[in-house]
Amino acid sequence: MLSELSQQEVQGPEPDSSVRTLSELAEQSARCAPASCGAVATIADGGAERRTTATHPDLATLASVQLAVGDGPIPTALDRGEPVDARDLLIDERWPEYRALALDSGVRASVTLPFRRNGIEVTVSLYGFRPGSLEHAAYGPVGVLGEQVTAGLVRDRRYRAALAEVDQLETALHSRAVIDQASGIVMHVLRCDSARAFAVLRQMSQQSNRKLADVAESVVEGRGHGLESTLARLARRL
Repeated sequence: MLSELSQQEVQGPEPDSSVRTLSELAEQSARCAPASCGAVATIADGGAERRTTATHPDLATLASVQLAVGDGPIPTALDRGEPVDARDLLIDERWPEYRALALDSGVRASVTLPFRRNGIEVTVSLYGFRPGSLEHAAYGPVGVLGEQVTAGLVRDRRYRAALAEVDQLETALHSRAVIDQASGIVMHVLRCDSARAFAVLRQMSQQSNRKLADVAESVVEGRGHGLESTLARLARRL
C-alpha cells in the first residue's frame, strides 16, 4: 500500500520554496532508511500553522491525525525535543488514534526526529512495515540530513529578509527623492522655503487620503501646473 514513493502529498498553502525543500527532505530521508516504507516531513516557521509533505497519501493522513488531535509521535517529539521511537505499534498503546490508523495502513513501526533552529521547527518521520525496523534510524544519515536542511531553511529565511530590507530601502530612497523634487516645485510656485513647501505637500496628502510619496509624484509629473491655486490656498491655512 505504501510502496509507491513517487506519489507525494503536500498539505498547507500553495507550495513555496520551503515546502519544495521539505518534499525533497521526505524523499531523501526515505531513501536513506532502506527499512522504511515512506516518510513525512513537517515545518513550522514561527507561526501556529504547520505544513506537511509525505511520500504517500496514507502517511500524510497519519500526520494530519496527529496534528489535529495534538497527540502522536510528531507532537511528542516536538514537546520533548528529541527523537520518538515506536518499535511495535501492535503492542505500543500510546497515541490511540494514531496507533489505530497506522495499524490499519499496515504500519508497525515509526520514528520521528525533531529539528529546531532560529524559530524554524522541522520534523522527519519514518515508517516501517516490520516491528523494530527503524530503531537505529534516528542516529544515521537522516539525522544529519535533517540538520542540514533546517540550517538551509534558516539561511533562506535570512536571505529573504535581507532582500525585503533592500527593497524597502530602495523604495524609501525613491520616495525621498520624489518628495524633494515636489518640494522644490512647490517652493518655486509659492516662493516659500522648504519647510513650508513640505507642510503644503503633507496637507495635500491628508486631504486627499493619499500617501505623501504618491502626492509628490503627481506634483512632479505635472510640474505643478494647474495646482497653483490649490497650493496657495493650502499655504494660507498654515
